[in-house]
Amino acid sequence: MDNMEDNIKCVTCTAPVNIAVIKYWGKRDEELVLPVNSSVSVTLDQAQLRAKTTVMASPSFPNDRMWLNGKEQSMDSKRIQNLLNEIKQWRKEKHNGDTCTDGLLMWKVHICSENNFPTAAGLASSAAGYACLAYSLAKLYNVEGDLSAIARRGSGSACRSMYGGFVEWDMGSQEDGSDSVSRQIASENHWPELRVLLLVVSDQQKSMGSTEGMQATLKTSQLMDRRIQCVPESVEKIKEAILKKDFKTFAEITMKDSNQFHAVCLDSCPPIFYLTDVSKQIIQLVHAFNSSCGITKVAYTFDAGPNACLYLLEEDVGRVLSLICHFFPPDKDDLNTFVQGLQTPSISPLKVLLWT
Repeated sequence: MDNMEDNIKCVTCTAPVNIAVIKYWGKRDEELVLPVNSSVSVTLDQAQLRAKTTVMASPSFPNDRMWLNGKEQSMDSKRIQNLLNEIKQWRKEKHNGDTCTDGLLMWKVHICSENNFPTAAGLASSAAGYACLAYSLAKLYNVEGDLSAIARRGSGSACRSMYGGFVEWDMGSQEDGSDSVSRQIASENHWPELRVLLLVVSDQQKSMGSTEGMQATLKTSQLMDRRIQCVPESVEKIKEAILKKDFKTFAEITMKDSNQFHAVCLDSCPPIFYLTDVSKQIIQLVHAFNSSCGITKVAYTFDAGPNACLYLLEEDVGRVLSLICHFFPPDKDDLNTFVQGLQTPSISPLKVLLWT
């Protein structure tokens, strides 16, 4: 929403989380945030997971300020400054570089952002947050164009949250990063039977951030070169599987890429541990369930954190969720909040036992 009252311009926007099925891990250019490989993701429903950002600009503000989930943050962050400078540069170009006649560029900004899910716990909070900030600032300064290139400067994966449905972030080949942008593979209406279960193993901040982890892996992992060689083929195959709605192929590529991603993390020196014992138990449960069905029904993927993202079809949600509740039962105090989101079919305990 845009309004102008008492010399304050205010914009509020929301943006979704995306979960990669082909991971982005490693930059060939740290300053421009250019990845060493292309990536593919699925954008999730904002009703369950979203970032919300309000940006205000006023000539009466003495300084730029920012709050995240109610706590003030430093505006000195390089990522914040890169994103803000990029947007302002676009605004200058729109006004032929004449900042004197464009007073809005001289106004200080206040940024208030909040997530309705744990931040920095490996749930792609930075992707949603920076996508939301890029879009909010673009609306504030009235600039148009492919905002994925700007969102990328805040957080690489944020460029994929600029679109719904299934999204590819093309690594590009230009040195200036002009072709390193995201594009939609298929819309959010393309595969209505596809469902996502997010299993929050831990809502605590991860021990090593993604930026530091990427740098360590690129410098020390001998397996990383092999991964970079494999990814282009995986990207093309999973795009084809998405367009054909071929769940088996989609699921198997997703799990293999997740395993490979965590393998290069383990191959780093010192090794990077994002998965916990519970994460590994979820992996074992998924493979056991698929084996018992005689066909791949569920796929897991883990970003840089312990929390699992399970992809499955709507018809299998009830029994998979029942297995999760059976093997990872909630505490009594968490019964009402253990399962949130879309309504799921109720499954009797007897059926749960028959599937275990």
